[in-house]
Amino acid sequence: MENKEINQLMSDENDHLKKLHQIVKDTIEEEQLIVNNLLNPPEEMITKGQKISDKVARFGGSWVFIIWFLIVLTFWIIYNSAASGKAAFDPYPFILMNLILSCIAALQAPIIMMSQNRQEEKDRMRGENDYLINLKAEMEIRKLHLKMDLLLEEQIKTIYDTQSKQFILLEEICEKLDRLESKQK
Repeated sequence: MENKEINQLMSDENDHLKKLHQIVKDTIEEEQLIVNNLLNPPEEMITKGQKISDKVARFGGSWVFIIWFLIVLTFWIIYNSAASGKAAFDPYPFILMNLILSCIAALQAPIIMMSQNRQEEKDRMRGENDYLINLKAEMEIRKLHLKMDLLLEEQIKTIYDTQSKQFILLEEICEKLDRLESKQK
């Protein structure tokens, strides 16, 4: 009878382990989509115009652009102020220079906005990836809670079964002791 009880306890433990393995297997299957999306993000389709706007915005927002722009303006002003007559192609008050600066500003602003829109799209995709990572972490936490609940439930059941068997054994021992005492009297 004791072997049967031990075998039953071992069988219960094996069932318990099978449940835990099933939970792990289910978790891996559920998270495969999230992991696949994080490891293989969709490729970004960029048109030539978007590439150009990114390059112009990158250059227009750099110190190299500012330094070169200041050098050209300084040279423009010095040359046109020092040159005499027809050699000065834009005499003071530098109307041509003002026109060119206005055109540069008028063209550069929308190009920079296009680049910023693309950057905003990249930030949105990063936000989606962060959301997926947080979702994966939440799923992991839920699975851990499920595993802990299962472990506690199984342990409580095992303890209860063990105590029940111990009480039965104690009763049998008490009965045997009572019989021995009654035989001795």
